[in-house]
Amino acid sequence: MKRGKKYVEAAKLIDRASIYSTEEAVGLVKKASTAKFDETVEAHIRTGCDGRHADQQIRGAVVLPHGTGKSVRVLVFAKGAKATEAEAAGADFVGGEELIPKIQNDGWFEFDVVVATPDMMGVVGRLGRVLGPKGLMPNPKAGTVTMDVTKAVNDIKAGKIEYRLDKTNIVHVPIGKVSFTEEQLAENFKAVMEAIVKAKPSAIKGAYIKNITLASTMGPGVRVDATKFLG
Repeated sequence: MKRGKKYVEAAKLIDRASIYSTEEAVGLVKKASTAKFDETVEAHIRTGCDGRHADQQIRGAVVLPHGTGKSVRVLVFAKGAKATEAEAAGADFVGGEELIPKIQNDGWFEFDVVVATPDMMGVVGRLGRVLGPKGLMPNPKAGTVTMDVTKAVNDIKAGKIEYRLDKTNIVHVPIGKVSFTEEQLAENFKAVMEAIVKAKPSAIKGAYIKNITLASTMGPGVRVDATKFLG
């Protein structure tokens, strides 16, 4: 894959054979960011899990102390008092059955996260085929199927992110924007790692976290010392 001049120059800042501390890695990611927009900084965590086994799945959510730097649009499936509560909490869209054709037939996806009260999951389940592949299906483990819609909406707006294994047993999560301070990015990263370490499945044999890379959207990857998180 041919890389642009800016990427090649940025990559020279990083020694590929080296493993950096969290603070050093965050500093290098910021330095190596050359795009004209405020890039997202992501952590890519390679695990020793085998996601084909249900008892080795990782899925959950964590509120980043400094948020994601992105405004998130929340859709809540609720009715009656819970719908009113969702609106009061600042949900961008609130509705029920009437939203199904809009999403299914009209391809309406002007939302980033979906929350549902448990009694609405029968309705939301009918959207599984369209919401599932986009990673938008509400899930109790991620706190998006709940009766406490106020907390769910507040947490998401404050910077709550979901994490889960992909097909290659890697977790990809945003930890903020390049415009964040190094301290903010480091604290967000530590919050993510604490949550993932806590979520370690008991069925794991051998190393749980194999390696960690931090990178901005368009920048080169920086390897982070994973020893403090290994187990």
